[in-house]
Amino acid sequence: MPAYAIADITIDDLDTYKGYQALTPATIEKYGGRFKVRGGDSEVKEGDWQPGRIVVLEFDDMEALKRWYDSPEYTEARAIRQSAATGSVIFVEGV
Repeated sequence: MPAYAIADITIDDLDTYKGYQALTPATIEKYGGRFKVRGGDSEVKEGDWQPGRIVVLEFDDMEALKRWYDSPEYTEARAIRQSAATGSVIFVEGV
């Protein structure tokens, strides 16, 4: 079953974050992932959530998602993101 990475990111240093953006798509593609949402406009309908940049990635299954996240390629990119932005990331199984 598909698995999703859902991220809510607040960019603190745009110039550094651009380095993350340059590296990440190739790592996602290499591990079979696809962007489903990539920072488009959002509208809160309930609650007091104030989302930053929302990103949703889809992988074939949870194992593929975890292989990507723990890969050497994404570990390098993730370190750049963590130095340039704050936020939360969750993994969710689809149906």
